[in-house]
This record gives sequence, C-alpha cells and structure tokens, in this order.
Amino acid sequence: MSKKTPILATGAVVFRGSDVLVIQRGKAPYKGHWSIPGGKVEYGEPIEEALKREVLEETGVEINILGLIDVYEALPTVHSDTHYVMADYVCEWVSGEAVPADDAEEAEFVPFSEAISRLAWDQTRKALTMAKTARARLAKED
Repeated sequence: MSKKTPILATGAVVFRGSDVLVIQRGKAPYKGHWSIPGGKVEYGEPIEEALKREVLEETGVEINILGLIDVYEALPTVHSDTHYVMADYVCEWVSGEAVPADDAEEAEFVPFSEAISRLAWDQTRKALTMAKTARARLAKED
C-alpha cells in the first residue's frame, strides 16, 4: 500500500486595473469549473517561480507578485482523492493577453463581482476578497 502525501500548489489572484483573471479548468478535478490560475509546485522550484510559470503556461499572462494572501487546503472529497495545500498570492498583470492554454479551457479578465460569482469554491472566493483588501492596503503604503 502506497502512502499518499499532500501536493503543494499555488494560485494567483491577478488584477488588471479593477478586473481579475479567471480560468475555466480543462482537467479534473473540477473540470469545467471557474477558478484562478495556478498549479503544482515542482520539486526544487521556489513557490513564487512556480506561480509565475503556471500563470504564464495557463494564460499567456506575465505577473508581478505583490504578496501572499493565505494558505488553503483542499482535502480529499468525492471529486478528488487528492490533498492539496495551496499558497495563494495577490498579483498585478504585467503583460500578455489572457489566452487559454495548458489545462485551462478559458482564460479572461472579468470585473471583480463577476469573478466572485463564477468561482466554484468558497475558499477561492475568500482569497479574491482578501486579495482585493491586500491590494488596497499595499497601494496606500506606496
């Protein structure tokens, strides 16, 4: 019997002006559901480099990372027997147009309220709300 271990992943709440980048997942788990871009951290890869790589691979968008939002867990469910630990970051768009690639079926910038309504997971909606607050705080500090 093999012992399962959690998988480290990272996600990006990417702002372009007041819009947020969302993707429609192209693979299980949650194929067809809307989320934020991100993915698995490879062995030996710094988390923030993994985040930049995943966003670019999934959407063609380059980002600047502003800071950590929080760390979330997705425990095994009927949809997936995998345990994910996800570090989500607030980010700003640097360049590139949102084009779906890799495991994203769709990728687009949408108004914040629309992004919140599209998201499939409550924790991701929480991350978006926290990112908006963190972004406003960081802007005041500059």
